[in-house]
Amino acid sequence: MPALLSRFRVDLLLLLVAASWGSTYLVGKELVTPQSVVALLAVRMLLAAAVMAAIVAGQRRRITASELRVGMLLGVVLAAVFVFETFGIAHTSATNAGLIISLTIVFTPLLDSAVSGRRLPGRFLVAATIAILGVALLASNGVFQAPSLGDALILIAAIIRAVHVTSMFALSGTRPMNSLHLTTVQLATCAVLFSVASLFYGDSIPHFLGHLDPGRWGLFLYLVLACTVFAFLVQTWAVRRTSPSRVSLLLGTEPIWAAIAGITLARDAVGLAGVLGIALILAGTAWGRSLEQRHRTAPSVSRSAPLIPAVTKATASPPGLYGLPVRCGAGEPAGRAQGT
Repeated sequence: MPALLSRFRVDLLLLLVAASWGSTYLVGKELVTPQSVVALLAVRMLLAAAVMAAIVAGQRRRITASELRVGMLLGVVLAAVFVFETFGIAHTSATNAGLIISLTIVFTPLLDSAVSGRRLPGRFLVAATIAILGVALLASNGVFQAPSLGDALILIAAIIRAVHVTSMFALSGTRPMNSLHLTTVQLATCAVLFSVASLFYGDSIPHFLGHLDPGRWGLFLYLVLACTVFAFLVQTWAVRRTSPSRVSLLLGTEPIWAAIAGITLARDAVGLAGVLGIALILAGTAWGRSLEQRHRTAPSVSRSAPLIPAVTKATASPPGLYGLPVRCGAGEPAGRAQGT
């Protein structure tokens, strides 16, 4: 019974993370305008990086030179993800943003396959096609037309997310690195880049903060603390008490929560074609995730060091920033058995 309760607690917290991520797009719609994107990102990253740095300082473990170097490189790519994603949110609906970004789930294995030369099962390509067809239906609502600017920006963000995950393994997969340190450096790099950019584009940071009323301050703090800091810490904690595959599976419900929040709270208008598109996206990404997990855990594949490897609980490392398990090297502390 204690083990069952522990497993339930882990699953519940992971679902809360997925729900918070799904709500990010709705919160972003409430906070962001095209002129305030950079200032919002600057303050969000500054606060998140400060909290993460305080946690790292409390552990009294120094960030190594390699963690700093790799974290800064990955931080530049992560900053690009945030830029395209947040500008996209400003130009499309919360529902569209949350569902289109979920294509990272199929883009990442496709990119890994192209880079490594390892072939994916033919059924995975079918699943990816189904998901992409769903995006086309959702973005056009059944009418043959070019996607909106916001939808196109979110699609680019999903592709860069896949590049970020692939780069994370390429740069850190064979080196001893602490994922908490790596994420802190990435967030700090984003904070510096966005703070400098805010001096030249859009609203300044003081101007952005000055126009936040108490309600918008609450939403902004929710975005920083719940959707950024809490989400990462829960991933780090949970992956040591369950399997990376289960973490990835539960966090993969993010687009479902995004659709629920967008349709019920934001009252996003979705026609029949849009509903069909949502169903295809969810089905395609879920099927693709399942196929990719089975493919990489097969004996003939696991020996070839895949991008998102199967990891035993004894050496489990936290997933990446998007819930995709990524090996961060031998610098991670040993995991603990489930239920402890």
